[in-house]
Amino acid sequence: MLIIFIIGMVGMPTVFATPTVTIQMEKMVYTFGEKLFYVIEVSEITGEIATIYLRDEQGKGSSGIPISITELKTPVPSTYPFEKEIFPVGKYFVYVEYSGASDSVEFELIDSGKIVIPFWIKQVAYFWISDQISDESFADVIEFLIKNEIIIVPETEKESIENNTQIPSWIKTNTTWWLEEKISDADFALGIQYLIKTGIIVV
Repeated sequence: MLIIFIIGMVGMPTVFATPTVTIQMEKMVYTFGEKLFYVIEVSEITGEIATIYLRDEQGKGSSGIPISITELKTPVPSTYPFEKEIFPVGKYFVYVEYSGASDSVEFELIDSGKIVIPFWIKQVAYFWISDQISDESFADVIEFLIKNEIIIVPETEKESIENNTQIPSWIKTNTTWWLEEKISDADFALGIQYLIKTGIIVV
């Protein structure tokens, strides 16, 4: 009877369990200027690609983003920070599909009131510190930040000094540190406020 039982087991079809996938968030509340970070965790590596979606409360968001899964835990860091011009405050959802399994998590984006400079400004700043654009061109970017109230300079701090568009060299050092994320947007803004206050740049 034992032999018959073993033979019967060999002849039975093998049942494969569906792999599981989960999203492990770094945190559940983000503010403008921060970068989204989470980890995709799977129960097994199937060789298939995971697909990620980011949606807001109205269901609007990104098309599917393919993520290669070669480890049981795959970190997914965002390249760009949250910006006011792109992401409104509110709830968002990260959704993942992988080998027939899926998972979703919710997080919230809030406005903490801190200074957040648009990412494209960093690209222009890089051109400036590498002498690919002039001080005058970079001054135009600073004017944009002031006029759009991304950086606030109180009227009482503005001094009437002739604009010579000769930006001090230490501002380039500050800018380099900012590009390397050694100082924050707020610290970088202090240098910009100095340029306005001393009349080096007039807006």
